[in-house]
Amino acid sequence: METRNWFEWAKQRKLGALILVTLTLAVGILIGTVVSGRVSATRNQGGDPGAALLAVPSPVQLSSAFAAIADKVEPAVVNISTTQVVERRRAPQRRRTPPQQQDPFQDFFDRFFDGQEAGPQQPERSLGSGVVVDKKGYILTNNHVVERASKIQVKLNGGRTVYTAKVVGTDEETDLAIIKIEADHDLPTAKLGNSDAVKVGDWVLAFGSPFGLDATVTAGIVSAKDRANIGLQFQRFIQTDAAINPGNSGGPLVNMAGEIIGINTAIYTMSRGFDGVGFAMPSNTAVSVYNQLVQFGRVTRGSIGIIFTEERSTNPVTLKELGAPHGIIIESVEPGAPAAKAGLQPGDVITEVNGQAVRTGTDLVNPIAQTPIGQKVKLTYVRDRQKREVTVAVEDRTKIFPRGAARDDQPEEDGPVEFGLRVEELTPELSRKLGMEDRRGVIVAQVEPTSFAEDLGFQPRDIVVEVNREAVTSLAEYRRAVARVKPGQSIMFKVLRRAGEDRYLTMFLSGVVPNPQ
Repeated sequence: METRNWFEWAKQRKLGALILVTLTLAVGILIGTVVSGRVSATRNQGGDPGAALLAVPSPVQLSSAFAAIADKVEPAVVNISTTQVVERRRAPQRRRTPPQQQDPFQDFFDRFFDGQEAGPQQPERSLGSGVVVDKKGYILTNNHVVERASKIQVKLNGGRTVYTAKVVGTDEETDLAIIKIEADHDLPTAKLGNSDAVKVGDWVLAFGSPFGLDATVTAGIVSAKDRANIGLQFQRFIQTDAAINPGNSGGPLVNMAGEIIGINTAIYTMSRGFDGVGFAMPSNTAVSVYNQLVQFGRVTRGSIGIIFTEERSTNPVTLKELGAPHGIIIESVEPGAPAAKAGLQPGDVITEVNGQAVRTGTDLVNPIAQTPIGQKVKLTYVRDRQKREVTVAVEDRTKIFPRGAARDDQPEEDGPVEFGLRVEELTPELSRKLGMEDRRGVIVAQVEPTSFAEDLGFQPRDIVVEVNREAVTSLAEYRRAVARVKPGQSIMFKVLRRAGEDRYLTMFLSGVVPNPQ
C-alpha cells in the first residue's frame, strides 16, 4: 500500500514538473514573439525585411532653412512709398463681375472714392516693395508701384533713413521698373537666379511690405509656370500660393538657394486680398529688362508685323484642316511690315522659327522679340498644305503697330440661323459702308448666347468668306455649305474681322459640330 502511494506521488510530481516546464516554455515563446514583433516593427513597418523604412524629417530643418534664407535676403528688400497728385471725384457704380470676366491684373493701389464729389487736387500715397540688385543703389520693382508718382521714397530694411529715388526706366509690357537711390555706402544686394530652372512644387518665399508691414516673409510653393492670358503679351508668370498682398508688389520671390526667381507682381482675387493665387514675373525676364533699361533707358523688342490670337491660332482642328501638325495661324499682316514684304499672308501657319518648333505663341514671339533690330529670322510655314521657308528682317515693334481701332455700327437685319449664328447678305451698299468693296461673303448679324457659334468665337460684324475651305459669296452658297456638314463632323470658317479703319484680321474658327440634344 505504501509502495503504491509512493509511485503515485512520484507520478504526480513528474506530471507537475512537466506542466511547469510547458508553462515556462509557453511564456518564453510569448515574450519572444512580442519582442520579435517589436523588433520587426522597428526594422520594417510593413513586415517585409527587404523594404526600406520611411523617416519623418525634423521640422526644425525646414524651419531653419527658411530662417537662413530670410537672414540672407531681407537686408536687400526695401519699402517703397510713392506720392501722386490726383483729383478726387465720384466713382461710377461698379457691378461685381464673375471670376472668369474679372480682370485679375488689378492694380494693387487702385482706389475707389464712392460718394465723394469732385474736388481739388490732393496728394495720394501708395506703398510697394523692391529689391536692391546693385550695391550702387539700383532697385528692381514693378512699374505700377512707381507709375505716375511725383515723389518716390525708399526705406531700407531696418533703417530709419528715407531716400528719395529717381526712375531709371520702366517697361509697361512686363510691368517692371528700375529706380535708384544715392546712399553714402554700398548697399546689400540679393542674387538673381535662373527662373528657367524653377519646377512646379518648389518651395519659395515671398518678401515685401504687405499693407506697409516691413520685412514680411511668406512661404509657399510654385503652383504653375508660364502662366499667360492674365496680362499683356509679354507677361508670362510664375504662379505661387505664397501669400502676396497689396504692398508686396515689386518684392522678390526667392527659391531655397536664396536666389531671386521672380518679382511679385499681381494677384487673382475676388476679395482684393490674398485668395491663394499670386503671380511673379520670372527673373530671366527681369534680367533682360533690367539690362536694357540701365543701358539704353528703354526696352526694344523685335517684330515682323503679324497678328494672331493664340486660342484661335493653335486650334488643333483648324491646324489639321490647314495641313499643319502644329504652329501659329496668321490672322493679319501689317501693310508694309517685314512679314508683308516677305510675302506672308493671313492663313499661313508658322511652324518653325530658326529651326525651332512653334507650338505656342511664346515659341513664336520670344525668339523674334529677342532678335536685334535689323537682323533676320528664318521662318518655316505652311500654305495650301505645302511647307515653305522664308527669311524675314526684324523691326522695332513699337514702330509697326498702331494703337486703337474704330468700330462701325452692328448690322440690324435678320437672316437664317445655323449653329446659333444669324447671318445676312453682304450687299454692295453694306460692303461700301464697311470699306470692303472687293469682298464677297455673308456678314454675321447676331450670335446667340451659349450657342456653338459663340463657343467658336464668332462676333457680330464678322464676314464669313469660306466654309470648310469652300468660298462663300452669297447667302445661298453659305446655307448650302453649312447644310453639307453633319453632326460629329468638323467645320472650319474663314472669317474677316475688322480691327481698324483699313485693317482686317483673317481668322479660322473651327470645331466639331455637336449632336442635336
